Amino acid sequence: MRRRRWLLATVFSATATVGGVLAGGQSMAAVTTTGRGATDGYAAPTIAWNDCSTVADPGERASLQAAGAQCGQMAVPLDYAHPNGRQITLTLSRVRAGDPAHRRGVLMLNPGGPGDAALALPAALKEGLPDIAARYDLIGMDPRFVGASSPVTCRWPTDFFLRGAGPDRRTFQQGVAFAHGLATGCAGNADVLPYASTRNTARDMDLVRAALDEPRVSYVGWSYGSYLGSVYTQMFPQRVDRFVLDSAPDPDAYATGLWQSTGAATEAALRNWAGWAAARDATYHLGTTTDKVLATVDGIYRAAERAPLRIGSYRVDGNTLPVLLFIPIRLDTDDSYAAIAGDVVALKTAAGGTAVAPTDDLAADLALIQHPTSDTTAGATSVIFCADQLVPHDPETYYRDIQTHRSAELHFGALTRSVTPCTFWPTTPVERPTRISNNVPVLMVGSTGDPRTTYPGQLNLHRELAGSRLITLAGAFEHIVYGAEDNPCVTDTVGAYLLDGTLPAADVTCHRAGSAPTGRHGTPMGAALRN
Repeated sequence: MRRRRWLLATVFSATATVGGVLAGGQSMAAVTTTGRGATDGYAAPTIAWNDCSTVADPGERASLQAAGAQCGQMAVPLDYAHPNGRQITLTLSRVRAGDPAHRRGVLMLNPGGPGDAALALPAALKEGLPDIAARYDLIGMDPRFVGASSPVTCRWPTDFFLRGAGPDRRTFQQGVAFAHGLATGCAGNADVLPYASTRNTARDMDLVRAALDEPRVSYVGWSYGSYLGSVYTQMFPQRVDRFVLDSAPDPDAYATGLWQSTGAATEAALRNWAGWAAARDATYHLGTTTDKVLATVDGIYRAAERAPLRIGSYRVDGNTLPVLLFIPIRLDTDDSYAAIAGDVVALKTAAGGTAVAPTDDLAADLALIQHPTSDTTAGATSVIFCADQLVPHDPETYYRDIQTHRSAELHFGALTRSVTPCTFWPTTPVERPTRISNNVPVLMVGSTGDPRTTYPGQLNLHRELAGSRLITLAGAFEHIVYGAEDNPCVTDTVGAYLLDGTLPAADVTCHRAGSAPTGRHGTPMGAALRN
């Protein structure tokens, strides 16, 4: 696919547990490993390793086995306040260092979301970043309740939890009803929902470290994964080796509601795309200037608000239209921008009253939004967010916020500032969000125009992580940088840190000049992160 399903669908789906007796009730031979260490009074658990043959997705299974990976399972406490109580199962993968003589430890990986599975990520990194894979054992851990790690299944009619509030009170109430229905669909899991927090996932990471018998752990986290990594540095600073945090959320915004900060940044990204489309008006006929292209988009919005647009068998109204632009606008590449332009051409045709078939990418996104799903990861984003955040429960709070920002965030404010399932969540967090403030040395990476985890928020985390250095990709509207595009300035600086421990003496600014993307996603790692 062109697009990574931002925040809900997994980068890699692994919907069955792996190995042991937990994979469909079938047992298989397994090698056990028990680490000598322990973490905060908890005995290190045992990992039962196998050959990944029970990974559900055939493509993921093949890539893991081709990479020589092992898959494993281990039990961890549901509630760390009661370590001898109910246990859940984590599923993880390991690709051992390609150069054992120069191995320097383990590198854990998290692609973000929250709610993205990580099981197949070591195989992708081995292909895309072989120099790193030579020196580290690569570990992909599906976070608790995600992918193959005791997944929580919500009864959802969609794979994407956001909807726009539309232009008026009536359409806002439709969004309220939608979010309430999603929250209700997760209510059957109320016994586990409070324990899906990032703090508990960080504790799980540390038990994995202990089970692997490693005194410290290195880490690369993208997007939400970088928030998880920063929480780990706060909770377990003595266990941190070399940490890379790419496209990090603002820890303060994350604690109270991440989405509100993304509206203005996504508007800027849309305007950047409009300039790209205007320069190619001979191809797309959307307008000869940036403002004219945006006027075309405005016309599509007005038409969808009057009556749903007919796109093949789908109907696109004012609540769903913003989602169709929000999903792909996170990628600042010619291929992605061309695909968005193709979508907008189809939407423009439908807005004019002509029947139109969706592009392949548009059809995939419409299916993501409007089809009932049996995906075990659907809802995982909300499960984690709502365990971390205590958000306002009064819908009027959101309506007032939308009205205040409607003119400044014309296309996305009614989406990013509206209610979410957390507004009506059946449980409340059992812990406060982690206050990030330490001087652990880490390396951060980000872009100035990031439409998802905004650059001002990245700078806030940079200040709170007093020992950090920040690599900035200037002038880019990219969410996800390291491994996603072939920028030597970024890749070499991160590589020097992971391989040699060389943290830059000062912050580094990189530019697109010299970058040489190779295809739709830039690099094999980019393809993995953006599927």
